Amino acid sequence: MATVPNVDNKRYQGLIISIALFLSLIGALLAFTFYTSNLLERNTALIDQTNQVANSAQAVIKDLFDLDSSYGEDTNSPHIQRVLSRLEQNTALITSSIAAIEQGSTITDAEGNSYDLPKIDSQARTNIAAANEQWKALEPKIQTYLKDADNIMVTSADELTQAVEQAKTSSLFINDSLDNLTKDVFDSAQRQATTIRLIQVLGVAAIFTYFLIFVFFFVRRLRETDAEASAARQETQEIMETVNTGLFLLDKDLNIGQQHSRALNNIIGSDSLAGENFTNVLRGRISDKDLKTTQQFIEQLYNPRVKEKLVDSLNPLNKVMLHNLSEDKSLDNRFLDFKFSRVYDNKDIARILVNVNDVSDAVYLEQRLEKERSQNDMQIEMLTTILNVNPKIINEFIGNTQAHIEKMNNILKNPGSSQYELEGKLKAIYREMHSLKGEASALKLHSFTKIASDAEDKLHALQNQGQLSGNDFLPLAVHLDDLLSLSNTIATLGERINRSAPSAAKSSTVQAPIATQNPVADHATSNADFDGGLDIDLDNEADDDLLSFYNEFTKEIAARQGKRVQLKSTTLTQTSIPAHLAKPIKEISIQLLRNAVVHGIESPSVRHTAGKTDVGTIDLEVQDNGSNFMLVVQDDGQGINYDSIRNKLIEEGRFGTEEANQLSKGDLLKQLFSSGFSTKEHADEDGGRGVGLDIIKAKVKEYDGKLNVNSELGQMTRFVITLPKA
Repeated sequence: MATVPNVDNKRYQGLIISIALFLSLIGALLAFTFYTSNLLERNTALIDQTNQVANSAQAVIKDLFDLDSSYGEDTNSPHIQRVLSRLEQNTALITSSIAAIEQGSTITDAEGNSYDLPKIDSQARTNIAAANEQWKALEPKIQTYLKDADNIMVTSADELTQAVEQAKTSSLFINDSLDNLTKDVFDSAQRQATTIRLIQVLGVAAIFTYFLIFVFFFVRRLRETDAEASAARQETQEIMETVNTGLFLLDKDLNIGQQHSRALNNIIGSDSLAGENFTNVLRGRISDKDLKTTQQFIEQLYNPRVKEKLVDSLNPLNKVMLHNLSEDKSLDNRFLDFKFSRVYDNKDIARILVNVNDVSDAVYLEQRLEKERSQNDMQIEMLTTILNVNPKIINEFIGNTQAHIEKMNNILKNPGSSQYELEGKLKAIYREMHSLKGEASALKLHSFTKIASDAEDKLHALQNQGQLSGNDFLPLAVHLDDLLSLSNTIATLGERINRSAPSAAKSSTVQAPIATQNPVADHATSNADFDGGLDIDLDNEADDDLLSFYNEFTKEIAARQGKRVQLKSTTLTQTSIPAHLAKPIKEISIQLLRNAVVHGIESPSVRHTAGKTDVGTIDLEVQDNGSNFMLVVQDDGQGINYDSIRNKLIEEGRFGTEEANQLSKGDLLKQLFSSGFSTKEHADEDGGRGVGLDIIKAKVKEYDGKLNVNSELGQMTRFVITLPKA
């Protein structure tokens, strides 16, 4: 683009030279006219001056004759004084005028106007010299007379007589010389005027002729240029109508140029784009944030100090969704990809070239592939879980998932209109969702965990919005459907594995007890333990697998939290858990273990500072005393900080400072077990939503059990859950 101006300069160089020459001719003619006008003015002044000298000479002679005839009259009379004064003025005027004519100098008239006299030729110089010679003979006698003319004490008759006699002789020669001079000057001026007129006529004719030639060649060149421009426009139009991409130019005000590709109308979805403002075209079709960012992005493209490649990665219109604004609802939203490039004029940024393509098919294909890839990853994740976890635990998870979903569905179906009832529904659903998430997280089913976490985000938002309505719970149905679909997928995968496994493998697996606690080793001996939808019962191995399950669960949480934890249990594998308590014991254990890792055990650096080992210890024990079944979970962590609970209650505005300071430890524990309360600053997959302890409290209450908490700050926390066996 930078070479275009040079081409244009060469192309129009002849035109520029022609115009300059034409203007030079006009300027030269005007300058010559000005010069000749000045010359004519000086000649006119010269003629006037010779006439004035002649008139003054006649006036001098007349005044001398008048004085001679009036001699004897009182010299102080007005008549004599007037004549003497006039004689003196005309004498001085003739002397200065003759000198000015001879030298071609500047003269000043009676009104004070100055004129430059021209240099006279030789003939005129002879005439003025003759007149001057006669004047020099007369002028001294006049001066002698004027010296004492008004002095009554001196007789000036002789001087007057001499002056009169000389005037009689000189006046004729002076008049003849001045007449010849005037005639010579007039003839010279006439010759100059004729020459000037001829030159002016020739100059005007030459200029007019040159103008006609210039117009002829200019019109021809203009027609050629128009033809070239028309051909170029035709070529551009053909290109614009043929290309399948949207091409247009943007100026600094973000106005679209008058020319653009025909495909642009179909891509943008507008019939009139030429001259439109780009922001007006996009307004309402992309977000206001993207629109503002686009304006700032294009402004940066016009900034010469900003590298084009540097800001290209910041393009906000890269595969952007353009919303459909037409009334035709059958038209889908489209994905467009805008590319921006600078157009330079020399080194200046003149325009921004925009290339836009409809990439909807590519984006939809990419989304479909991504969805399929996510589904494949999800199935691989589930398949890995099935192959590495005891089938009984998987079977329990599927059953528990369906039970949780069914319970949440029933809660949603229950009528409720008052805020108290709606808040109760919200807390109940929150507990069920959190329990489900805990079991999924323990099995490393991240797809389950992600859906449950998203549902918890919405539940948490509902908790904080204040006023609730029945419609607020409708979006949760989508998450329940997704969770149920994933649960069914696990069951289906298990059935497929069971159908494809050899019968000998099934038989050997059922007969050989599993003694290892390693999930990877479990895969070698139990990868075919699925029969009839995961209904095989492995009671002899269940407790060992459960301990291994808890151990892996705590280690995974500890890894995410940046901690080191060791789980110990001497009774879990020795004590038989009643069948009807297996589910609540497992749910409570998961919540207590997560709570111990997240809130109890400190980070290795903190433990080291406190004089503890870097690895925290969690003890999980179960006891059967005949009438009751007890679950004890104890950690050697930081204990319960009641001051932190009190400060958090004040910070959240649940209690005033004075009221909070009056709360006992028992009151603070009750708040710790309330729904939605947590001392963790930020919620994550493992905690911080204030639901885990609420689930424990609800389960203990559901089974008519008891809950006991014992804690020593900086030393330990112990939870004792007692559930009646009856």
